[in-house]
Amino acid sequence: MATSTSRWWALAALALCTLAVGLDSTVLSVALPTLAGDLHATTGDLQWITTAYLLVLAAALLPAGMLGDRFGRKRMLLGALVVFGAASVACAYATTTGQLIAARAALGLGAAVLMPLTSAVLTVLFEPAERSRALTVWVTASALGIPLGPVVGGWLLDHFWWGAVFLINVPMVLAGLVAVALWVPESHGDRGRRFDPVGIVLSTAGLVAVTYGVIEAGERGWTDPLSLLTAAGGGALLALFLAWQRRARAPLVDLALFRSRAFTWGSLLATVASFGMFGMLFALPQFFQAIGGSDALGTGLRLLPVIGGLLVGARVAGRLEPRLGARTLVTAGLVLMAAGLFAGAATGPDTGYGSVAAWISVAGVGLGCTMPPAMNAALGALSVERSGVGSGLIQAMRQVGAAIGVTVLGTVLNGAYRDQVDVTGLSATAAGAVRDSATAGVAVAGGLGDGALLASVRAAFTAGMDSALVVAAVVAAVGAVLSLLFLPGRAPAAPAPLPPGSLPAPAESVV
Repeated sequence: MATSTSRWWALAALALCTLAVGLDSTVLSVALPTLAGDLHATTGDLQWITTAYLLVLAAALLPAGMLGDRFGRKRMLLGALVVFGAASVACAYATTTGQLIAARAALGLGAAVLMPLTSAVLTVLFEPAERSRALTVWVTASALGIPLGPVVGGWLLDHFWWGAVFLINVPMVLAGLVAVALWVPESHGDRGRRFDPVGIVLSTAGLVAVTYGVIEAGERGWTDPLSLLTAAGGGALLALFLAWQRRARAPLVDLALFRSRAFTWGSLLATVASFGMFGMLFALPQFFQAIGGSDALGTGLRLLPVIGGLLVGARVAGRLEPRLGARTLVTAGLVLMAAGLFAGAATGPDTGYGSVAAWISVAGVGLGCTMPPAMNAALGALSVERSGVGSGLIQAMRQVGAAIGVTVLGTVLNGAYRDQVDVTGLSATAAGAVRDSATAGVAVAGGLGDGALLASVRAAFTAGMDSALVVAAVVAAVGAVLSLLFLPGRAPAAPAPLPPGSLPAPAESVV
């Protein structure tokens, strides 16, 4: 066990790594229009630049956790940081869309190792009494990168060329390499455990297919046969994966983990929070830009209340969890998220920013109260031997939950927008552009000098956003009920370490 001081320096290093991953998931969004011009990227190219990262990330999470348990988490973290940094440089200096897509895939591979292993190392560094506080720091750093991405990206694009949005990772990677090398101790799981190649193939293919199918459904619509077939095929592969895990001699995932209520419900409720957070962050930038006329930097700055609320909620949760337990805080956090999102559903095209800032602050506080205790409950149920693959499973669930959140809420928003926008009297080309997106609708209305069309676009988009926020609020409210009914009040003590070479005992049910 590391010394008290070095533990917290190590935590700072891990938080820096997760901040870089969080930033990279959203910083690209503001650079896509520039990439379309500088690299002559088509819409399909831009889609693959985004999707390549997400697909590799989803595919590699479970194998990455297992490899960390087997070969050493510190060693894998250092390697992942090198890959992440090198891929960032390759992205920045790509001269073709093919190069950028390949570099983004490598970036996703590095992120897939960093995400589960940074959380897995926390179970080694910190005893249960300190783990809640450490997780608060880690989860806050992870979540901060999401809304900070547009702020940082907008500022960089205003002052530098588009490659700077990737080079911002490099100093964080270098600092992370030094800090991990100095302060993170090496740790392993069961090094004698066999590989599960069938499980790796099934889980990888299933997660890729589900994630890709969901992303495509968001672009093409939920009636698109190929998208539905791909997602359904992924679901079938994951069902086969679970069946295989029940009979495999050395399964990739120990399904006995799900006997623990803390692990099961902590993971699911963290996924619910991710669903709401990513759905909200999908709708708000469009609202600020298309309806409010903000640029990329202004949009990022208008998201700062989410960060402020998150910091407040996480700090409150860290102080109160030892006394109140996970159930109370997660339930209260999801209630706050639901309340904020329901309040946001009353937003209209002329609603002032003060009102918007108020409800996104409440939702941010709820997120901060939800995520650290939920993650602590789930991670606290993991033994040191299984913390890598267990953390990978938690992160995979959150990743799929976020993708589904963006897609479902985006579909609700776009469907309501298309149903309500009035394109009467427009040419087929102009009507198609207006129905395609609110951004295009505003541009068409401006070009035609049509105030009535502009008002219709603004009203239709906010109506769609309000519908999406209601769906997100209902999901958060259902999560609050499930938390109250099923999440244990106190995080369990981590299972005792196993003798070298022994197989793990099934996780005990937590009542």
